[in-house]
Amino acid sequence: MKHSIIMDVDTGIDDAMAIMFAVKNPDIDVLAISCVSGNVGLDSVVDNTLKILDVVDAPDIPVAGGATRPMIEKARSAAYVHGEDGLGNLNLPTTARKALPVHSVELIRKTLTDAREPVTLVALAPLTNIALLLRTYPECAHKIERILFMGGSASVGNATAVAEFNIWHDPEAAHMVINSGVPLTMYGLDVFNTVGVDAQSVHALAESDNKVAQVLGGLLGFRVPGPDGEPDRSFSLIGDAGAVCALVANELMDSQSCPIQVQLAPGDSRGQTIVDRRVHIGEDTIHGTAGQWPTANVIFSADVPQVLDLFLSTLSVQPVTV
Repeated sequence: MKHSIIMDVDTGIDDAMAIMFAVKNPDIDVLAISCVSGNVGLDSVVDNTLKILDVVDAPDIPVAGGATRPMIEKARSAAYVHGEDGLGNLNLPTTARKALPVHSVELIRKTLTDAREPVTLVALAPLTNIALLLRTYPECAHKIERILFMGGSASVGNATAVAEFNIWHDPEAAHMVINSGVPLTMYGLDVFNTVGVDAQSVHALAESDNKVAQVLGGLLGFRVPGPDGEPDRSFSLIGDAGAVCALVANELMDSQSCPIQVQLAPGDSRGQTIVDRRVHIGEDTIHGTAGQWPTANVIFSADVPQVLDLFLSTLSVQPVTV
C-alpha cells in the first residue's frame, strides 16, 4: 500500500533519520515537508531538512518554514541533545536546494487541496504548524486521513518527569490537534525509548564508505553531555524514524485505542499526555465528573529487531542484530 504523506519536522538528529527513511521507502510518497522550531531554531530546521534531502538524493520535494515559536510560550531549544547545528555537528555540505517562500501552513493547505485522496500528516515535532492549519483552514480536515504524531508518553517524560518534549514545547497546539476530531496515532516515548542501534553497529556505519551509512552513523553516534561529573552519553535511538516505520509496518507495533488528553495547567504536570488505559468504569464516570476525551491509537511497544531491520535495509545499509 502506498502512503501519501506530508511531514512536519523540527529537523534534529532523529527527524533527519525519519526523512531519510521516508524518502527511501518505496511504500511512501513524501508530498511536502513542513518545518517548525523545536529541537533547534526554524532557520536551522529548514537548512537541516534541505541538507538531509541531499544526503539521500531525494527528488525535488517542496519544503517550507512555519512557526518560529509555540502558541503562547517562548521557543525552547533542545540543541544540547542534537548539537548546535541540530545534526550532531556533522557539518554537512551546503545545499543548493531552496525552501519555498511561503509559510508551512500554506504549503500544507495547498498540498492537501491538490491531493486526489486523503493524506497522512506525519508530525514529528511540536504541533504548532498543525494546530495553526486546523484553526486557519478547518475545511482541510476532511483531506487528512490521519495524523501520526511522535509525541507524548503513557509513562515517563523526557522534558519533565511526565511530559515529552514535543508536547511540552507547545501544549496548547497539542491540545488543539488531539481534540480536532481527526483520526490520531500516537508514537510516544514508551516505544521511542526502546528502538536503538548497538554501539558496535553505529561505529561500523560511521566508518563505512557509503555516504548514507556515514551520515547515519554520525547521527546515531552523537554524544550528549552527561550531568555534572558523569561521562557523555550516546542514545543511539532511531527516534522519530520509528514513527515512520509504524506507518508502513503497523504489524510490528503493539497498540491500543485509548482516550487521551493533554494537561495545560501550569505546574509540574504541564504538557503531560494523560493516556487512559483503564479497562473498567471509574468513579469519575459513576459520579458524573468524567469529560469526553478524544481517542488515539497509542503505540506502546515494537518488535525492535524487525523495526531496525526495516529501517536499515530501507536505507540500504548493513542491518544489525540487537
